[in-house]
Amino acid sequence: MRKLLLFIISFAIWAMFTWVPDNQEMLVGAVVSAGVALVFGNIFSIHPEKIFHPRRWIAFIKYVPLFLYYVILANLDVAYRVIHPRLPINPGIVKIKTSLKSEIAQAMLANSITLTPGTLSVDIKDGDMYIHWIDVKSQDVEEASRIIAHKFEGYLKEIFE
Repeated sequence: MRKLLLFIISFAIWAMFTWVPDNQEMLVGAVVSAGVALVFGNIFSIHPEKIFHPRRWIAFIKYVPLFLYYVILANLDVAYRVIHPRLPINPGIVKIKTSLKSEIAQAMLANSITLTPGTLSVDIKDGDMYIHWIDVKSQDVEEASRIIAHKFEGYLKEIFE
C-alpha cells in the first residue's frame, strides 16, 4: 500500500512538472516513480491511508493562514528590533514541552518555530524542545510552551496524529 501510494504521488508530481502529455515523458515518469516507490516505499509513511482523510486537509487549510499570520507578526517584531536604536533583545534558550507524540508532528512543530523569525529550534528530546528565542519572555516551561508552541500544536496534532 505504501509503495503504491508513493508511486501515485510521485507520478502525479512528475506529470504536473512535465506539463506535456507526451507518451515518452509519461513512460519515463512512470519508470522513475516506480523506482522511487521501490527504494523508498517502506519509509514513506506509517499510515498512508490517513493522508487522504478530509479532516486532515481541513486542518492543514486552517493551519497555513495561521502560520503565515504568525510569520508576518514575527517579521514585524524582528524588524522593529533591528531598527530600534537600543536593540531591545533578551536572547536565550528555553525548554518547552510539546503534547505531540509522532516524530513527524514534532519535526513540523520544530520547523514551524524555526521558520518564524526570532525563534530557532535547537534540539528535540523526549517531547521536550529547546528553542533559541530572541526575546525570552519567560523561563517557565509551561508559559514558554504556551507562548511559542501552543498556537501550532492543535492543528499539527489534527494533521499528523
